[in-house]
Amino acid sequence: MTKPVFRFAPSPNGRLHLGHAYSALLNADFARRFDGRLLLRIEDIDTTRCRPEFEAAIYEDLAWLGLQWEEPVRRQSEHFDDCRAAFRILKGRGVVYPCFCSRKEIAEAVAFREAETGKSWPRDPDGAPLYPGTCRHLPVGDIERRIASGEPHAWRLDGAALKRQLPGSHGYSRFDHNGREERVVADPWRWGDAVIVRKDTPTSYHLSVVVDDALQGVTHVVRGQDLEAATDLHVLLQTLLGLPTPLYHHHGLVRDPEGDKLAKSCQSQSLAELREAGASPRDIRQRLGF
Repeated sequence: MTKPVFRFAPSPNGRLHLGHAYSALLNADFARRFDGRLLLRIEDIDTTRCRPEFEAAIYEDLAWLGLQWEEPVRRQSEHFDDCRAAFRILKGRGVVYPCFCSRKEIAEAVAFREAETGKSWPRDPDGAPLYPGTCRHLPVGDIERRIASGEPHAWRLDGAALKRQLPGSHGYSRFDHNGREERVVADPWRWGDAVIVRKDTPTSYHLSVVVDDALQGVTHVVRGQDLEAATDLHVLLQTLLGLPTPLYHHHGLVRDPEGDKLAKSCQSQSLAELREAGASPRDIRQRLGF
């Protein structure tokens, strides 16, 4: 039988912290216990924030922890053509449309509707307001003219078209620490008309991670609970693109003393800082329960 394939997939937009260490060590632990393979993938589609020095630091931090992974390492920015090919399939199925709205325009449209109805506008699992559909029914001529003029635009999934093409329920299987599986019902519609290709890059996190997992033969996805809701959308994309759906495990998050999850954006203490303060790889492993 084919060996299970796990992957750790950080973004090089800052230094790794204890939360990353936990996810990487857990992937490695699962791969060892299930006699599987461990891959490392660099998710660097955000070319404005991802930097070479952060990527080099990822390798340094993981090697310091004693982790090993297969070579070569897949860098997403080197494989945009794979995402373009997947997007063409979605476009061919008629389940995407271009969106020319800025974040400010979306916020203003939502605020207007909330004021008009006196009700809160629905939010997606990340807390962002669902797209109000401003560009969903633009005339074809207007779309072609705006695209031809070079106007920046993203591409969104068309929820209404998707429900017509893929009626019924969707789901995936998750596994626990002992390998036991259970079926989970997915709810991709709570994301609304999600962005599938961003304005500044020919893909999005959702599209690139689904494409890469399939191309790399990933069978077991181990990642944090903060990405559990995104799995609903990923399952939908896998169905649309005819890709296999891995098994999923969403682990608990490492939190600071105030109970907030660790994050690069919050300047959480990095592994490098812990190392400079005298922590050893053994200290980190014991602190995280390994």
